[in-house]
Amino acid sequence: MNTVLVTGANRGIGLEFARQYAVDGWRVLAGCRNPDSAQALQRLMPDMEGRLSLVDIDVTDVGSVQQAAVEGDQGAIDVLINCAGVMGKSDQTIGTIDYDDWEHVLDVNVLGPARMTEAFLERVAQSSRRTIVTITSGMGSLADNTSGGYIPYRTSKAAVNMVMRSAAIDLARQRITCVVINPGWVKTDMGGRGATLTPEQSVSAMRRLIERLGPKDSGRFYNYDGREYPW
Repeated sequence: MNTVLVTGANRGIGLEFARQYAVDGWRVLAGCRNPDSAQALQRLMPDMEGRLSLVDIDVTDVGSVQQAAVEGDQGAIDVLINCAGVMGKSDQTIGTIDYDDWEHVLDVNVLGPARMTEAFLERVAQSSRRTIVTITSGMGSLADNTSGGYIPYRTSKAAVNMVMRSAAIDLARQRITCVVINPGWVKTDMGGRGATLTPEQSVSAMRRLIERLGPKDSGRFYNYDGREYPW
């Protein structure tokens, strides 16, 4: 049985990743900060025949991440999906930046995936698929920024793109595939009601992409539909 670990699995895209993989027979480690209050995940569990497990992970806390990596089942992880993320306050342009908010966004969106990748590296390397996926955003693309604003969020996604690009090079000898994927504009708390994709549509498409990934794809920036995205 293949195993996937998803952070931010208590809502939105992360929750849909957990649901779809569990339905398809994968063993799912659903990471979230407060498993006891993750009601949506808990509602899924009775129908998943033990395939879905909740894991206490706060990606901003190195101790929490390291503890999650060494506790419980120490089996291989085929796919690590760094999905936990925050938008930060909106309408932050030059002249209106909240620096405390910016630091928090960077901590979650950049340092979080880096902490997860380092802590779970050995377990990913033990698997047959050896895949690390970080959910980024088109708003982290330099080439695609024609509207400005959202400085904390944009910079965090541009930065995590570079983290994973470097990780792809650093981990090439271990044949670990590292990619970043833009999920599209998705109807979640972050994306809002006006978004063009449902979580099910976005995740289904991303899973088709993830299924075909291999070492030759490592270091690339993909759109959810499989097209490469401009850096």
